[in-house]
Amino acid sequence: MLLIVLSPSLLLAQTRIISGKVVSGEDGKPMPGVTIELLPSHTSTQTGADGNFSISAGSDTAIVATSVGFARQQQRLGDGTAISFTLFHVKNLLDDVVVVGYGTQKKRDLTGSVSSISNKEIKSLPVANAGEAMQGRAAGVQVISSGAPGSNVAFRIRGIGTINNSEPLLVIDGIPSDAPLNTISPDDIASIEVLKDASAAAIYGSRGANGVVIITTKRGNSEGSHLELKAFAGVQKATSMVPLLDASQFASLHNEMMSANGQPQNPAYANPVSLGKGTDWMGALFSTAPIQNYSLSYYGGSAKSNYYVSGAMLDQKGIVLNTGYRRYTVQFNSESRVLDWLKFGNNLTLNHDQKTSGDYDIRNTMAALPVQPIYNPDGSWSGPAGQSSWYGDINNPIGKATINENSTKGYNVIGNLYAEVRLFKDLTFKTTGGVQALFWDSRSWAPKYPWVPIPNPLSSLYQQSNKSLTWLWDNYFTYNKTIGQHRLTVLAGTSAQNNRYDWLSASGKDFASDHTQQMGNSNPAYQTTNGSGSEWALMSFIGRVNYTYNDKYLLTATLRRDGSSRFGENNRWGWFPSASFAWRVSNEDFYHSDLINDFKVRIGYGVTGNQNIGNYSFASVLQTVNYNFNGQLVNAVVPQMIPNPNVKWESVEQANIGVDLSLLDSRINITADAYVKNTTDMLVPMSVPISTGYSDILVPYINAGKVQNKGIELTINTRNLRGALEWNTSFNISYNENKIVSLNDSVPMFASFGGGLNQNTTIQNAGHPINSFYGFVTNGIFQNQAEVDKYASQVPGADPYNRTSAGDIRFRDLDNNGKIDDNDRTYIGNPNPSLIFAMNNTFAWKGIDLSIFLQGVSGNKIFNANRVYQEGMAVAQNQTTKVLDRWTGEGTSNSMPRAIFNDPNKNTRISDRFVEDGSYLRIKNITLGYTLPGDISRKAKMSSARIYLSCQNLYTFTNYSGFDPEVAASGIDYNLYPVTRTISAGINLVF
Repeated sequence: MLLIVLSPSLLLAQTRIISGKVVSGEDGKPMPGVTIELLPSHTSTQTGADGNFSISAGSDTAIVATSVGFARQQQRLGDGTAISFTLFHVKNLLDDVVVVGYGTQKKRDLTGSVSSISNKEIKSLPVANAGEAMQGRAAGVQVISSGAPGSNVAFRIRGIGTINNSEPLLVIDGIPSDAPLNTISPDDIASIEVLKDASAAAIYGSRGANGVVIITTKRGNSEGSHLELKAFAGVQKATSMVPLLDASQFASLHNEMMSANGQPQNPAYANPVSLGKGTDWMGALFSTAPIQNYSLSYYGGSAKSNYYVSGAMLDQKGIVLNTGYRRYTVQFNSESRVLDWLKFGNNLTLNHDQKTSGDYDIRNTMAALPVQPIYNPDGSWSGPAGQSSWYGDINNPIGKATINENSTKGYNVIGNLYAEVRLFKDLTFKTTGGVQALFWDSRSWAPKYPWVPIPNPLSSLYQQSNKSLTWLWDNYFTYNKTIGQHRLTVLAGTSAQNNRYDWLSASGKDFASDHTQQMGNSNPAYQTTNGSGSEWALMSFIGRVNYTYNDKYLLTATLRRDGSSRFGENNRWGWFPSASFAWRVSNEDFYHSDLINDFKVRIGYGVTGNQNIGNYSFASVLQTVNYNFNGQLVNAVVPQMIPNPNVKWESVEQANIGVDLSLLDSRINITADAYVKNTTDMLVPMSVPISTGYSDILVPYINAGKVQNKGIELTINTRNLRGALEWNTSFNISYNENKIVSLNDSVPMFASFGGGLNQNTTIQNAGHPINSFYGFVTNGIFQNQAEVDKYASQVPGADPYNRTSAGDIRFRDLDNNGKIDDNDRTYIGNPNPSLIFAMNNTFAWKGIDLSIFLQGVSGNKIFNANRVYQEGMAVAQNQTTKVLDRWTGEGTSNSMPRAIFNDPNKNTRISDRFVEDGSYLRIKNITLGYTLPGDISRKAKMSSARIYLSCQNLYTFTNYSGFDPEVAASGIDYNLYPVTRTISAGINLVF
């Protein structure tokens, strides 16, 4: 690797001649033009064509070799006169090309805030969809996943900007898409870019308010043809399970609960110990499940054309009974330069998937009594027969999950065909026609059964067919011109997009036989049909200017004008401008630094919009009704909701300031951003008095709300070691603060989590974060009746079984009026994390590679709604083992109340009792791989071969008591499918 030609040196007076040679660490060849500098005198020279150098040194103590694109190397000067250097090439992240709207840019030329996730970062992750692979990879981007097979992730880019749809725009190969992200196989993805600030996202105008996620699929290259096989197989299981009472523990609790309310006890529970462990309902619902994925691709090209074609299959069984997902994808991309001035190309994705979700209910399974069996002695499904206060009233959850069927089949096409014409040397024209065709059919079947306590006397079938067709036509000119130190790029064009969605459904009951599950075989008396359709269109004019002077001053200005059919004539068109500027300080003549080799400051401001408000908000909503007119039933159409012809898109104004630093010859790269994002004209429900004749429940939305997000983002990428052992680290952390500035009026908006509990859980109100939890504040447990009598009245009364008593929760009297009522509710938690962070370390040594990826969030709260029922101790439902620490007498507990039937004190009211810390740090992925040496691969007629072991969601450090702290964006954990741990093995072969 290293050859040194030594030159003899002579000490002359106090100087000496240092000589040697510099070679490349990659191929051992001599390196001409390398700068050799002595320290501290800064005397310098350069190597010749043969890599040799010679320099006169005085009292210098160190010598440095530097070359653009190579790692700086410094050595100590000893008594010798021969010095050798071996320089290793450093890939400069600033030279990476990233995809922006309607074009590409080098990362070093960016003036906005853009995060890029390369194929290298996600290619070895054994995940079912690209969203999971993105988690933790970009600062300021929160990705919330679910363990349910076939589910899509939720994105939050720089916080939640609206109480409405907060999902970013997804662009797949240039097509703005509403297709599920799992339509794309992760193996086909070349890169993912996230446009975070308004100066970057304004090119997408009325759809860029929540950020933009751009996915680019792979293409071939001119390095020859290759056949690549990727495969992995693994097993999945829940990351953790909530411990529940066994049969004897439940029986003891139930006896205590009934006795506390003066109710008769169940004779079957007279000897709880004799009941033993009982039935493990959760064990019957959850199991270890397999996952496997295979993909085969063929790609290559020449100087004038390239191609990429692939096929992939994913088969994922769910850890919950009768859930699963299967996906087939075909990708075909090509490009050909048929003439020097004409180029054609296409991108085509074909997808078919099938998702089965059974009829599982995790919360009901938790509630099922361990004293009851799953099956009757004759093998039929059991059920709680008898008094519901003793045996409960929940139908057999395992039986329902087994015999009921729910499935969705999808057939999806996303593709485009484009032509690019070079009109002149510096001017090109590109036209793109795109189509997105989504077809999906859903089916739900429930056979009849005589179960107790709630039989299903009639079999039922529901089917729905959906069709969504979207057409796109983009046309734009691009002008590129470089004159001396001036570089100019101008883009101007139009974009037109149209969508039509139709659905048709039918339902039927009372089938002649459960084996003939066709709609026509149901009883005509129970047959119903329904259907509807909608349409929208968007016309846009686009302009962007990029100007660079001397690679020091960079300016980007964008202007987009959108016209949307979703708005009335008064506000159908809107302008969305942005501008950003960057100053590369490191290229100034006055700048001298041996530490920082690239230093750029960015500042930007822009306006984007959100048009996801539904298709006909500006028009009056009509409904069909039947009424009696002169003794006859007459059909009529009547207005249901008042129109709002002045409705318009939500607007987001965002200011961003950032800095990009590259240190130590690009061994350390730092990007930092600070932003303020203000949402104005947010859509909120209109207050409609019933005197208008319109519904005061189904009301139109008006532009009257404001939301602010502000935060800081930091990304650090380091190359810690080079050589035989390589070690690289990437780290990102983001802080965001969210609050509602104003709503329609001073009246807050409440919402409940559902689940049969008729209590408001969240509140939207000015001055507080979106979806804040709202309820009572606990203040310990009443230890005796004297404490109850001295405290503010909670549930008064003379009946000891229907009033507040010792062992009940004490709630704070916040208004100090001597009684606990709804006026004592307050803000009890923020579901939005203040910090999201991740760190990845990768190591490579002699073909062995190891990556360790950590990811987490902090500062958020979770409302664990499952605990409202499973720690309520008020009805015949199983409980978590936490209730073993319940209050049973004075001094026994100051946090878990007593068990009492019917909960007279309403201990289960919405309160901070069920609010938990949602912070966590997760070992997201560990992958250990081995790549065969090149000579062995070549003997097997392969270009490369790699095998690996991987574990996804290995371990989570958290104080949260539920299944997993990664819950829905709302922060409410109720009946959610938990995140899974996956252990897998895979192989990548390239021929």
